[in-house]
Amino acid sequence: MKQRFSIVFLSLLLLIVAAACNQSREDIVEDLTKKLDRLDGYTANAVMTFKHGEKQQKYLAEIWYKKPDFYRVVLKDEDGKNPQMIIKNKDGVYLITPALNRKYHFESDWPNNRSQYYLYQSLAKDIIHDGNAKFEARNDDYVFTTKTNYPTKLLAYQKITLKKKKLAPENVKIMDEDMNVVIDITFKNFKFGPKFDSDAFDVDKNELSMKFDAHLPTMAAQHSSFKIYKPTISLTDTKLAYSKDVTEDSERKFILKYEGKKPFTLVETQSQVTAKSASVSMEADPVDLGFTVGIITDHSLSWSYDGMDFYLASDKLSAEEMRDVARSVVGMINK
Repeated sequence: MKQRFSIVFLSLLLLIVAAACNQSREDIVEDLTKKLDRLDGYTANAVMTFKHGEKQQKYLAEIWYKKPDFYRVVLKDEDGKNPQMIIKNKDGVYLITPALNRKYHFESDWPNNRSQYYLYQSLAKDIIHDGNAKFEARNDDYVFTTKTNYPTKLLAYQKITLKKKKLAPENVKIMDEDMNVVIDITFKNFKFGPKFDSDAFDVDKNELSMKFDAHLPTMAAQHSSFKIYKPTISLTDTKLAYSKDVTEDSERKFILKYEGKKPFTLVETQSQVTAKSASVSMEADPVDLGFTVGIITDHSLSWSYDGMDFYLASDKLSAEEMRDVARSVVGMINK
């Protein structure tokens, strides 16, 4: 009798294991949907690698989320310098750049207005909503290849790897329309259901904490020279009309004017540290450019990088085209 019970128990166990191993795409999507419904928070670290042809640049991200709609995202260089923070709490969305003593306040729908490759909810929703997503079950992982929610050919598809255990994200590869990897994100220390302090998403507390970071030299101290950059992207029937180096009110500016089907103007100035931090309210949205967080409106995009401020303006470029131009500003003309 005891032997028969053992055989029955073993058979049932094997059936359960087999069922788990043979879960279909629909089963995983259903589990993922339930996971989102019950999601009350998470923390994670991520290493993001951006690829520009032969060149690669790495950045670090620390992500906090608390139900229903609180976020804290810190982005840094590979060496942990030049941090920026996006905070979303009950008062709105804030962008903090402590190296320049700058703080912006937005009435924004961020991060719900498009795909966000380092946010778990965004990745899960892209999987759930893409009925044509490719699915592969591996030993310890599930892999989904989906379309992104970015209306640009440069970020057209994504391969999302989830751990079978708890469906936590492990890796995301963002690809262009030819399936070349443009961005590679590896998640570390992903934890569901963490306990947060009551002031974990307080703007003033986080700003002060970042300023007291021992590894936070000012951007102006790190990059004292004027650097000139140019976009490396090629837009159809659009070319550089002229560039000029001017000084107005003791401020040096480098201006690039592009004309044609997709005209735009790019103005570059040296970053200046604001004397006193104050929250500036703007009708705009924060936008992740990978190497930095920018500020976008209907017809302009501004950002700071490597000790320089950039202002891109165009009546013809779409929001995604402005992002594409900004991401391509990696070719330095001279120093």
